[in-house]
Amino acid sequence: MNLKEKYRQLCLQESSIPIFSRDWWLDSVAGEANWDVVMVENSGEVLGCFPYTFRKKIGFRIITMPRLTPWLYIYLNYPAEQKYTRRLAFQKKILTQLIEQLPDAVSFHQKYHYSLTNWLPFYWKGFRQTTRYSYVIEDLSDPGKIFRDFRDNIRREIRKAEKKVMVEETEDVALFFSLATRTFQRQNKTITFSQELMEKLDQELVRRDQRKIYLARDKNNQTVHAGLYLIWDENSAYYLAGGADPALRSSGASSLLMWTAIQFAATVTKKFDFEGSMIEPIERFFRAFGANQKPYFSIYKRKFPFSLLNLFS
Repeated sequence: MNLKEKYRQLCLQESSIPIFSRDWWLDSVAGEANWDVVMVENSGEVLGCFPYTFRKKIGFRIITMPRLTPWLYIYLNYPAEQKYTRRLAFQKKILTQLIEQLPDAVSFHQKYHYSLTNWLPFYWKGFRQTTRYSYVIEDLSDPGKIFRDFRDNIRREIRKAEKKVMVEETEDVALFFSLATRTFQRQNKTITFSQELMEKLDQELVRRDQRKIYLARDKNNQTVHAGLYLIWDENSAYYLAGGADPALRSSGASSLLMWTAIQFAATVTKKFDFEGSMIEPIERFFRAFGANQKPYFSIYKRKFPFSLLNLFS
């Protein structure tokens, strides 16, 4: 087997690999031909690996993040009962070997799951990083406690919304996409993924029973106030995307949808990851749900000045 085939096999065996780095997810969001993997083995045992996604422009390779994917995951297979100092040495050795396997590229930009806390091997190889933040509810076993940990304004919004809207599940990806598009427009931003891509990914998630789409609909006139797209794996649920009618944002529907998603997530997995945002109002909204802040690394390396890289964008 080549490394990619070995990685597919590892994804079937290793439940610690999050959904965003599973082979089938990468096939859906990047295309089967647009991702690969680096791997370190010893006597057939995988000691470490991570996938990377890429595209080519005028003959140059650009390693970049796939759409609808907040971060990727670095798998490290630590020896049992390893002391902390040896754990750091293992990280350095394996990460260095993985980095050295990366193909030549004019630009490298990957974000990594918060489980990566030591990016020094990247630094020593000439990479740079920016710290980003996510928010995670780390224990879903007590929904009552989770609700009590919400800020007062979130609890008020949920109670207000419960009087005005009803929450329903939907299979209408196009309707959800239109809500997400309106939210991007309100922020004067271009939506970062296409409806075609979302529908392709959705088909795979439905086949695996790993997603729900929620809508908040007005009890009186059936107008849709907001929508939320939830996905999950064995270890965590993830707020993949959301959207709302800009004219109806004061109804509290988005808070109610988030609470609905958290309650459902408690029945299928262990954690809830808001995925975070560097946009201040969104960060404030996520933080109000009482989740723990998780820093994670956006790691990059460029061969040319940033202005010249525009030629390859």
